Amino acid sequence: MELAHSLLLNEEALAQITEAKRPVFIFEWLRFLDKVLVAANKTDVKEKQKKLVEQLTGLISSSPGPPTRKLLAKNLAALYSIGDTFTVFQTLDKCNDIIKSKDDTAAYLPTKLAAVACVGAFYEKMGRMLGSSFPETVNNLLKSLKSAESQGRSEILMSLQKVLNGLGGAAASCHRDIYKNARSLLTDRSMAVRCAVAKCLLELQNEAVFMWTAELENVATLCFKALENSNYGVRVAVSKLLGTVMATALIPKQATVMRQNVKRATLEEVLELMATGFLRGGSGFLKSGGEMLKVGGSVNREVRVGVTQAYVVFVTTLGGQWLERNFATFLSHVLDLVSHPRATQTHVEAVYSRRCVSFILRATVGSLLGEKAQIAAAKDICQAIGKQMKAVEAVVNDANSENKAGAADIAASQHVMVCALQELGSLVQSLNATASPLIQEPSIGLLETVTSVLLHPSMAARLAAAWCLRCVAVALPFQLTPFLDRCAERLNNLKTSPEAVSGYSFAMAALLGGVHQCPLGIPHAKGKMVVSIAEDLLRTAAQNSRLSLQRTQAGWLLLGALMTLGPSVVRYHLPKMLLLWRNVFPRSLKELEAEKARGDSFTWQVTLEGRAGALCAMRSFVAHCPELLTEDVIRKLMTPIECAMTMMSHIPSVIKAHGAHLKASAAMVRLRLYDILALLPPKTYEDNEKVLQPNSASGSGALEHDPSSIYLRIPAGEAVPGPLPLGVSVIDASVALFGVVFPHVSYKHRLQMLDHFAECVKQAKGVRQQAVQLNIFTAVLSALKGLAENKSTLGPEEVRKSALTLVMGALDNPNPILRCAAGEALGRMAQVVGEATFIARMAQYSFDKLKSARDVVSRTGHSLALGCLHRYVGGIGSGQHLKTSVSILLALAQDGTSPEVQTWSLHSLALIVDSSGPMYRGYVEPTLSLVLTLLLTVPPSHTEVHQCLGRCLGAIITTVGPELQGNGATISTIRSSCLVGCAITQDHSDSLVQAAAISCLQQLHMFAPRHVNLSSLVPSLCVHLCSSHLLLRRAAVACLRQLAQREAAEVCEYAMSLAKNAGDKENSGINTNPFAPGAGSRRDGHSRHQGVNITETGLEGVLFGMLDRETDRKLCSDIHDTLGHMLSSLAVENLSHWLMLCKDVLAASSDMSTAAPLGGGKDEESEKKDEMDDDTMFTTLGEEDKTKPSVAPRWATRVFAADCLCRVIMLCENANKAHFDLALARSARLKNPKNDFLVLHLSDLIRMAFMAATDHSNQLRMAGLQALEDIIKKFASVPEPEFPGHVILEQYQANVGAALRPAFSQDTPSDITAKACQVCSAWIGSGVVSDLNDLRRVHNLLVSSLDKVQAGKGSSSQLYRESATTMEKLAVLKAWAEVYIVAMKIKKEAETKPKCVLKSTEEDEDDFGTVDELPPDSLITLVQPELPALSRLWLAALKDYALLTLPAEFATQLPPDGGAFYTPETIDTARLHYRNSWAPILHAVALWLNSTGFNASESVEETAAAMPNSQKRATSIMLNQTPGTPPTTKSLPELNKDRMHLILGVSIQFLCSPRPEEPVEHVTSCLQALHTLLDSPCARIHIAEDQLLGVELLSVLHRLLLTWDPPSVQLLVTGVVQQIVRAAQDYLQEKRNTLNEDDIEEKENPLVLGEGGESGGLVPGKSLVFAAMELLMFILVRHMPHLSSKVSDSPSHIAAKSHLSDESARLVAATVTILSDLPSLCSPAGCMTVLPTILFLITRVLKETAVKSADNQVPPPVSAALQGIKAIVTLPTVKTDETQKQWASLIRSTLASVLEYSQPETSKPVLDEVSILTAIALFLWSASTEIIGVQSLQNGCINRFKNALNSSDPWVQAKCYQLLLSVFQHTNRALSTPYIHSLAPIMVEKLKAVERNRPNNNLELLAVQEGIKVLETLVALGEEQNRVQLLALLVPTLISYLLNENAFASASTVSKDLHEFALQNLMHIGPLYPHAFKTVMGAAPELKTRLETAVRASQASKAKAAARQPPPTVHSTPTIKLKTSFF
Repeated sequence: MELAHSLLLNEEALAQITEAKRPVFIFEWLRFLDKVLVAANKTDVKEKQKKLVEQLTGLISSSPGPPTRKLLAKNLAALYSIGDTFTVFQTLDKCNDIIKSKDDTAAYLPTKLAAVACVGAFYEKMGRMLGSSFPETVNNLLKSLKSAESQGRSEILMSLQKVLNGLGGAAASCHRDIYKNARSLLTDRSMAVRCAVAKCLLELQNEAVFMWTAELENVATLCFKALENSNYGVRVAVSKLLGTVMATALIPKQATVMRQNVKRATLEEVLELMATGFLRGGSGFLKSGGEMLKVGGSVNREVRVGVTQAYVVFVTTLGGQWLERNFATFLSHVLDLVSHPRATQTHVEAVYSRRCVSFILRATVGSLLGEKAQIAAAKDICQAIGKQMKAVEAVVNDANSENKAGAADIAASQHVMVCALQELGSLVQSLNATASPLIQEPSIGLLETVTSVLLHPSMAARLAAAWCLRCVAVALPFQLTPFLDRCAERLNNLKTSPEAVSGYSFAMAALLGGVHQCPLGIPHAKGKMVVSIAEDLLRTAAQNSRLSLQRTQAGWLLLGALMTLGPSVVRYHLPKMLLLWRNVFPRSLKELEAEKARGDSFTWQVTLEGRAGALCAMRSFVAHCPELLTEDVIRKLMTPIECAMTMMSHIPSVIKAHGAHLKASAAMVRLRLYDILALLPPKTYEDNEKVLQPNSASGSGALEHDPSSIYLRIPAGEAVPGPLPLGVSVIDASVALFGVVFPHVSYKHRLQMLDHFAECVKQAKGVRQQAVQLNIFTAVLSALKGLAENKSTLGPEEVRKSALTLVMGALDNPNPILRCAAGEALGRMAQVVGEATFIARMAQYSFDKLKSARDVVSRTGHSLALGCLHRYVGGIGSGQHLKTSVSILLALAQDGTSPEVQTWSLHSLALIVDSSGPMYRGYVEPTLSLVLTLLLTVPPSHTEVHQCLGRCLGAIITTVGPELQGNGATISTIRSSCLVGCAITQDHSDSLVQAAAISCLQQLHMFAPRHVNLSSLVPSLCVHLCSSHLLLRRAAVACLRQLAQREAAEVCEYAMSLAKNAGDKENSGINTNPFAPGAGSRRDGHSRHQGVNITETGLEGVLFGMLDRETDRKLCSDIHDTLGHMLSSLAVENLSHWLMLCKDVLAASSDMSTAAPLGGGKDEESEKKDEMDDDTMFTTLGEEDKTKPSVAPRWATRVFAADCLCRVIMLCENANKAHFDLALARSARLKNPKNDFLVLHLSDLIRMAFMAATDHSNQLRMAGLQALEDIIKKFASVPEPEFPGHVILEQYQANVGAALRPAFSQDTPSDITAKACQVCSAWIGSGVVSDLNDLRRVHNLLVSSLDKVQAGKGSSSQLYRESATTMEKLAVLKAWAEVYIVAMKIKKEAETKPKCVLKSTEEDEDDFGTVDELPPDSLITLVQPELPALSRLWLAALKDYALLTLPAEFATQLPPDGGAFYTPETIDTARLHYRNSWAPILHAVALWLNSTGFNASESVEETAAAMPNSQKRATSIMLNQTPGTPPTTKSLPELNKDRMHLILGVSIQFLCSPRPEEPVEHVTSCLQALHTLLDSPCARIHIAEDQLLGVELLSVLHRLLLTWDPPSVQLLVTGVVQQIVRAAQDYLQEKRNTLNEDDIEEKENPLVLGEGGESGGLVPGKSLVFAAMELLMFILVRHMPHLSSKVSDSPSHIAAKSHLSDESARLVAATVTILSDLPSLCSPAGCMTVLPTILFLITRVLKETAVKSADNQVPPPVSAALQGIKAIVTLPTVKTDETQKQWASLIRSTLASVLEYSQPETSKPVLDEVSILTAIALFLWSASTEIIGVQSLQNGCINRFKNALNSSDPWVQAKCYQLLLSVFQHTNRALSTPYIHSLAPIMVEKLKAVERNRPNNNLELLAVQEGIKVLETLVALGEEQNRVQLLALLVPTLISYLLNENAFASASTVSKDLHEFALQNLMHIGPLYPHAFKTVMGAAPELKTRLETAVRASQASKAKAAARQPPPTVHSTPTIKLKTSFF
């Protein structure tokens, strides 16, 4: 294939390959040429042009196949338009000669067709450059058109279309000829030709004025004729022609009108013409009546569908604005269609016509009009309905008038009503909440109008009205409850009118059915209301025979609808229902027999309807309340059901006795019976054999066929339910049931049934036989499927035989559907039997048949059988037949004489490839080469063959799979073959084939992404986005979705390239706007490629636009995903673009218009200029509306845009810090103006969130509030650089307030208010607003909500389910809790912060620097007044939550009346709301209890006074009293105990097993609550008294740590553990103290208290210390794995120690602190048990974390370890006589290990000597007694100090001096003396040396100062007699530090400081030891003089500087403070 990639055809390579591969090679070369010609250098092309032309023209006569000729023509034309045009006329003549040739053989045909294709391409590309030659060419083509066969006719017509396109108005002279010749072919018997004619005429009407003036009627009649017996493709093409011609006739193209004076058609004329087609079809006006009668008078269905489609094209072409202006006229016209008697001759036809009219309305109103225009349209529809209804009422009231006409009017009006009401319902539903003006404007009276139709005499109209009401209620849920009430009230008032009973019950049923689509539901009481109404109807049915039928039906309908409310409602009414069901049917067989004899036909009808209704309600119950189906309930249901089964056998005799009109009612009972049996488990009923009834009239669905569908769930993808007619439904239900029952039937019965089936088939004759066979097959298939699902077998030999005979007989049935069914059945049977011999037998049978048979029918049937066998048995089971099957099918696929055989065999082949998987790998090459050969040769008109080829290609790609990435020779060949195959199918004209090509490319891209060329794929996908075929749009979006997942940037870039090339649109055939005739070009917007509207918004803009037009669910969800992938990969880089996109969508107002389309025809050839001017000069409304975007974004798109906004914020959060930092963003922007950051768009973000939050649509309000909350949370702390101390969000407080206010209005749904509460708390808690007055605005919203909560169950709350109120109230409490938590936090910070001194105010009046510090009690002052009420409500909510989380087995303990905020009926939905809000409430309660110190008691009277009556009961229940007993006030301690249990219970219950999807905030809230709670002494005592409580809590926390990783959680856990340990410590101390006081005389040692007692044993599970150590050890090992020998010895452990992160360090520190607290909880013996472990851990942590850092900071774990060592070494309780020895050895070994750790090692990071020295000093200082005299330890310690003194680091020296000071000062001289002796001399030496080497920085100075301090101390410690010697060491050293005057001036500051320090010290020492000082000074006179000069100089300088600075004192602190002190 690579050899084919050259500019000239590589003829040597071509000669070397086999004959079979040549066409592929040539095609590949042409493909390459097609890409390269456009990009190549013009001179290169011109050089080789001559040779290229030769090669290409040579190919014309080499019989090229269809795809090759298309490409060949394209390349030749391109070559001439790029290179020189000298020889173009020669080539043209050559082609014309070929076309004229008289050779009619099949072999010469491809050459002729290629020549025709070339001619077309030339004219299309070069147009008027070939002008002079066109009459000859056209004549030539038209001549050969007459004699050509179908393939030639299509090709010639396509060429003519291109000629017309290229020449435009210049071809006017030929227009009539072309029209005359083409029109007769519109009724050609070949469908492909009809399509080609339609497209050719469509092109012609652009310029040929006569087509839409003089010839208009003829064109219409032609089109109607063409639609007769047409297929889908023809209908699409013809309807497009018809619709466009009609539109042009109404509003002509401007240029053509200017040239000729044209009479324009009026709208009436045009519509009248279209109606003729709809009502009379192709027969037209001219045919005589006789023929009309022959046709049977009814219009051919294809014609009606085609005309319907033409209406849609007509309106679409005229555009949305035209429709808006003329909607009323258009509406009345289409509604007249359906009221015309010709459209409704039979019921089935009427239903069909209604479907057509509904389609016209939906396709135009639904997609062309924006929301405002749709509301206007809805008003028009309302008026139309009202007008009709008035007419009907007039007829009904005027009973004595000419009745016949009136009845006919009513009959006609019902269809009008159905169409109008369905469209109205669909409109309102799609508008959703934006439709509220329709309801609220009384002038429209939508509700009155719709409800008036509920009294229409026709059931269809009443049902449609009910359906419409359901749509309105689903769109506007706040109307649901009022509607129900209104209907109930009318039903009661109008009980005596049969229509009212029927209509209003329909409406109520429909509304109940809609409840599941309204998340907030309806009040629980409505269920009771419905039950009582239904009971009443059933009870009174017998009283009045005129009403009994309606009342019976209505009663059961309502009960069936009630079941859709689900178990929570039905549970309460179940006993009553079971009773009602039992009473409808006879109790016993006797009664059954007896009733047969009784009754007349009317009572039987009522009885049957009643029983059908009861069964229907049962089915609804089983379907909607599966949770209530216990064994017991099923048993009770079975009684009436069994009775119904028995009754069915008596029915025929009843019908005989009472007349055939009972048949329908009987069928209804049968249908309901089948339906419910299919839902119940088959084991529950014994088999009753059923015989399938033969098929009856199959029609399209309509509501009146089954009223119960008004309340059932609609199948996805349907807008309105359309149940099928009764006869069809019964059969469908019986088939479904047969499948369920068959697997449970004995083999004997199975055999009987199968034989019976065979008998039925024999008996039936003619058409009926096919129907019977079809039903039987469906049943058998259903049964086999049931067997397969149950994994059971078919049965013994005779059952199989019977089944086989049945199936095999149908494999050669002429009906293709039956053949399909038989093939499927065969495959399923093989699957169920599952024996190799059986499979082999069946396969062999088909093999033999296929080898011998020659007729199409058996070849197709048996080839399908092979495919199905492989499909159902799978690759392994059928592997041995694979070779034979494949070879036979490949042979069949090459049978060019019968496309049908090719189609079936290729379809089977695809099935086999799919099911064989990797086993097929050996047959891939032959299959692929066959597929390619067929693709290159089969005529494109055989679309089915091409579709199957596409399927095979896809299956092959999947089979080869990931191997496609390989580079081997065979794989490369396979891959390039696949790509060629895709290229051919992509270019096919049929949409299904193109869709298959897209999915093949999608597969290829998945397996071998490098080899799929996106630069050509993406633009072609973008073109398909505007296709009129849903399938293609679906495929294109699905493919884009996959591409965007990996390569979003490339996809967007290639899509934009399409927009850039759009200027060159004459060549590409792509328009820049899908709704415009290309700006300035004459071509219509509907010409071959509908254009792609890619403007500067790129592909994303197009996809957003599609969301407004598309209604298909799958398509929309794929668009969402595609945009989501693009957003994730591109939004952060290209912020402004994406934010603009979202903003444009959100800001959509209906009058928005975008710029005119791009590239307005600049690059077109100059000849077209003049015409273009004509076009643009006279633009009338026809053009204008097309340059506007189709519709403003609809609400669903806006919701999606708001979600995108939230996603953008989230993506930025994970990207760059600068997105949330204004200063950073600005500086980055200065560096590079291209940089873009979110914070720079803050005002846009706020504006978008505001627009969304204040919209009509509730979903959009939710999304807007969510966005607002995200913005507040993310930007709350971003400072405003220009105003220090302020944050950037402050300026938006008005917007935030305004966005929130509407959400708190009275009529806002609960879910929005709940969300808004959350935003309020986020705003108040964010700290953005510092001024209380500004905060009050938002705060007041919360206050008002709180009042609502306290008001209890008020008026407004009853629109929705009670749990909606629960949700709202809990949201309010949660918001308050969050605010209170923040307020307390601020308060705490303010209390701990040192008070700042206020500066005098004069200097900084105009200075922004002053921060309005919140007064310390700021936010809390807002919460304080509400606290008494809040705390009570919070506790109540927590009690509710605690009860609701009880496991199911405690359900009986729940209070019967519900809790404070939930009702027992809505308990399941309420649980969710509690689950969302309990955590902050718990935290708030803990804070409140802690702040009041548990002193708040509440008397029951107070609570009762504050709550309304409904809650009084609940409160008394919460306090465990029976209502009515006088309240016993609990004492405060009891109350507190209850509260503690509540909080601890809730926490422990939650922390035991938080669900993984639980937000981490809940866990942290819960832990913070525990921490806060344990701050208060009351709680500490509570938890310490009951030690098991503490142990339990610790073990739960340990479990929590195992599952939750975040460090924040671990830190909180350690905090709680610390609180528990502290509580235990306090308690123990208290106990020890009391013992010390009381029991001195009893000699009991208080020290034995504590864990471990006398023995020292700790019991796991009971010991707090053990539990704590377990948990702490877990944390330590998690962060420092090498602590655990288990972990560090395991092979997976990596030895390298990483540096602990800050969070880990804090955690380890906290853990060590708690560890060191544990020994204080133990008795001395207990201490000895735990201390070895604890000391080991602490010293190890010290060793691991004491690492030297640059800034000499002490890491938290180190300071914690040192503190811990100190705490443990100084423990008071341990030194008892028994433990003394053990203790000493413990201390010694610990010190020894510290010394050992501090040996300098080379590999480790440098040890922090200071920390280790500190530890040593701690031991020396605190545990002196245990260490004295242990020589080895002493030497070790002295060594460490020596090393430190000699350290090069002054910091270490300084710290060492400090620590030595403490050691030297130790009271125990035995300890300090050895150290003084060995270390003092070194010190003196070091200090003496300073004179020569003065300090250079503050640190060195510090070391010297500390050293001198030690010397001074030594002097002080020395005995009087040694003092002189000691001073003789100190004083000279100090004096040596003094500088003389000259040196002083030039010395560094540090040197001066040393001088000052020495001077000060000398002045201080002199007076202290006057005698010794004098002695020393006297001995050395030079010292004295130095000292004196220094003193003098100092006094002089002091006098100077007195004003400036106070004298340095002796204690002048060194500039660097020493950090932690441990003494």
